[in-house]
Amino acid sequence: MAWPVLITSRARVRIDVHPLTQESKTMGALHFEIEKRLPNSLARAGRVTLPHGVVETPVFMPVGTKATVKALTPEDLDAIGAQIILGNAYHLYMRPGAELVAEFGGLHGFSGWRKPFLTDSGGFQVFSLGFGMAHGVGKIAKIFPEESGTPHAKGPQRAPAQSKANPMLCRVDEDGVTFRSHIDGSQHRFTPAISIDIQQKLGADIILAFDECTSPLSSYAYTQEALRRTHRWAQASLEAKTNPHQALFGIVQGGAYESLRLESAQYMNGLGFEGFAIGGSLGTSKADMHQILEWVCPLLDEDKPRHLLGIGEPEDLFECIERGADMFDCVAPTRIARHGALYTHAGKINIRNARFRHDQGPIENGCACHTCQYHTRGYLRHLFLADELLFYRLASIHNLHFIVHLVRRIRSSILDGSFFAFKEAFLEGFKQNRSGSATG
Repeated sequence: MAWPVLITSRARVRIDVHPLTQESKTMGALHFEIEKRLPNSLARAGRVTLPHGVVETPVFMPVGTKATVKALTPEDLDAIGAQIILGNAYHLYMRPGAELVAEFGGLHGFSGWRKPFLTDSGGFQVFSLGFGMAHGVGKIAKIFPEESGTPHAKGPQRAPAQSKANPMLCRVDEDGVTFRSHIDGSQHRFTPAISIDIQQKLGADIILAFDECTSPLSSYAYTQEALRRTHRWAQASLEAKTNPHQALFGIVQGGAYESLRLESAQYMNGLGFEGFAIGGSLGTSKADMHQILEWVCPLLDEDKPRHLLGIGEPEDLFECIERGADMFDCVAPTRIARHGALYTHAGKINIRNARFRHDQGPIENGCACHTCQYHTRGYLRHLFLADELLFYRLASIHNLHFIVHLVRRIRSSILDGSFFAFKEAFLEGFKQNRSGSATG
């Protein structure tokens, strides 16, 4: 084949766009097999075979919003043990553009990450520009208003009115969403067909149907209205998909309302998707999230993978895997790393703490990540306080290694039957220090 060539002032550099192998051309877009089901729970260990590799589940995928996990190279991610990463269709559409990414052979050729990719539909970003902005809620900050102090009322309620301080930058209609760019204010439009076209150009192994993600503060009436749209858009997404080498997941919505979640799970399960994502508002507390999974997962085809969108804190992983979730993504490990918070088995530590100034030990004894093998807490504290960019890389490596390998250990505990004992032991140690002063 002809290789695309990047011309530099010194040399010609060959860029491998990593085309699909002959084997992947003849296989389906996705094959899921369950290796072990854990008795007395919905937890299971499985394998998802995709065109660019096999993903062992349960799995945590780092978030590469703009075709990059912040501060890390593909080689870093491979060394960490990442199996699949998530790209953001909205942000990649806005910059550099799906057409440009396609010129490089899709996300794999563009980014240099050779293993599987998953892209979202852009639905959550529409939420962020709409009621998410008006209500002051997001996927990480204030995702659970009951636990973050955001005023709310239980049960059916009326969504707060749009405020001048938080104007909505999008308008939802029956066919799609018209919105303004967060970059330059230019006007754009997403429909199911447009979202699928963008994701097909990006070339991810798994793509998601276009949906409307509602706020945890949206009323029952509005959530029901949005759910009807999401269901129509799911069908339209299936009709728009033409690439047989991409697996399309349907997204179960319905907020924290039982009747709507049950309706959505049953509807999505009957459409022929190759897997499912559970998204939208997961309620106003983590107890709500657990309840939603208990409603939804038993209604979804057990022979298809289930992805819980935007969740990735250690304690959440145990609870959600136990309730049937197989795949997770979350920006939290890298985001908190950049702010100086680092995971240990005894809780999070804040590296800026003065007591680490003379500390010549690693972040955590026994950790096999690159950062803990070669660098001390005292050095990391210096990098953080000096605002050195190297800190972002070293801290992100550690936090992602911690989460990726925690999920691998959870998988092993499902296979050998020790899940509940491992969960109890881990959470007992991790919760000893929720304030972030663990000694490790």
